[in-house]
Amino acid sequence: MTEEREAADGDEGGLGEREQALLAVERRSWPGPGAKERAVRESLGLSPTRYYQLLNALLDDPRALAHDPVTVNRLRRVREEKQRRR
Repeated sequence: MTEEREAADGDEGGLGEREQALLAVERRSWPGPGAKERAVRESLGLSPTRYYQLLNALLDDPRALAHDPVTVNRLRRVREEKQRRR
């Protein structure tokens, strides 16, 4: 999805399909190491590094919080704990 498309999706007040898909991946539980990264590559067509960059930016988006508050708040807590450890 292009940046223009992402901006257009944001103008509608809700999350775009890709943003919703990112959060959906995080809602799932994963059976073992590598399964999540494999799913990210296959279903989203993103490298794991790019996936985490987009996800991290999405956590600061109020639309993401409105869409899936449980997942976003959990991920924010995890991120804050990692930052405290540094």
